Amino acid sequence: MNEIEKRVLASFDYWGQETLDLHQLFEAGGNDPDQRTAVFYAVEKLVEEGLLNEEGNDFYSLTEEGKLKAKAI
Repeated sequence: MNEIEKRVLASFDYWGQETLDLHQLFEAGGNDPDQRTAVFYAVEKLVEEGLLNEEGNDFYSLTEEGKLKAKAI
């Protein structure tokens, strides 16, 4: 798991919310446009790996497996 993916998973604890929208998750990339693009691809990968659930309208939540990985970070 790369650093951006770890930051995306850690975002849920940082924001203290069960569900985050993509704009909140972009904060894991800071103000760098390339890093924000990397966040977008990381979110897609984490969904494919079963660590994030797509909740619709650009909202995401951690799966049970995602919660375990996030705690291990």
